[in-house]
Amino acid sequence: MPWKDGYTISDEVSIDQVEWPDGHQCAVTIVVDCSVLAGPAGITDDDIAAHEAQFGINVGIPRLFELLESYRCNATFALPAVVAEAFPSLAGEIVQRGHEVAAHGYLHEDVSGLPLEEERRRLELATRTLTDLGGRRPAGWYALPRQSDRYPGGQISPNTVNLIIDAGYEYLGNSMADDVPHYWVSDFRSRKSILAMPYYYHFNDLYFLMFPAPGGGTGLENPKALYNNWTFEFDAIYPLGRQFSMVVHPYLIGWGHRVEVLENTLRHIREFPRVWNPTVVECAQYWKRKYPASTFLKLEESIWKDYPGSLS
Repeated sequence: MPWKDGYTISDEVSIDQVEWPDGHQCAVTIVVDCSVLAGPAGITDDDIAAHEAQFGINVGIPRLFELLESYRCNATFALPAVVAEAFPSLAGEIVQRGHEVAAHGYLHEDVSGLPLEEERRRLELATRTLTDLGGRRPAGWYALPRQSDRYPGGQISPNTVNLIIDAGYEYLGNSMADDVPHYWVSDFRSRKSILAMPYYYHFNDLYFLMFPAPGGGTGLENPKALYNNWTFEFDAIYPLGRQFSMVVHPYLIGWGHRVEVLENTLRHIREFPRVWNPTVVECAQYWKRKYPASTFLKLEESIWKDYPGSLS
């Protein structure tokens, strides 16, 4: 399987023919990234007070709620704990509307340079905060990218996967290693692993509706290309029986013409029969029942060889 710069995911062998529940042909998951514009250190009070953040919470999210309800769609809201604290009714409303709240860090900070114990402390704080405000313990953990991140797949530390496994999380929300759920192995010998869910930045509105240009400013505003990527990928995924996952940000997708792009995509998907639209936790729980790691995690020795003095 492919690997990201700086760390491998696993050498797990993928599943070719997937059986979705109740005879469904493929799965479609919708992830709403509730983070706001911020730097690698994470979300600050000024970031939450910014016009973009206020628009996302007060306009973008209500529009998404309405659209999802009108199309009877389920979604997973990746929620940084600090955003939940700033808007204390948000997590509860997400749950009450039948959607899922997943953890998106405490500050949606870059944890790759944090000491182990500090990362653990922040993880525990995020978990406790979202549980208290949402009334339900989050089952998923996301490390989705910020607009200025070096890696469009998101960044984690060498400790993150073990920490979320030890904390009892059921899945890691974003991995670019497959287009169906797969097991992220943190220790080859013991087979210690967590289920990882498919993600690819070509289906993340961040890279089509707001992209920093050199010197600042917006370098790209291309909702038509986003619509094409979403629908072309779904059309390809459908006969293959795989999983299509899109990511949207309320402060980006919430504008009128952009909401129309999402609505047109949902309308397009709706034309196909036997499409399963679970929350991500529902998809993860089904996968672990149908394809448990104890039976389906087939690891092969890596062909990668490390040598003294190498940069690996």
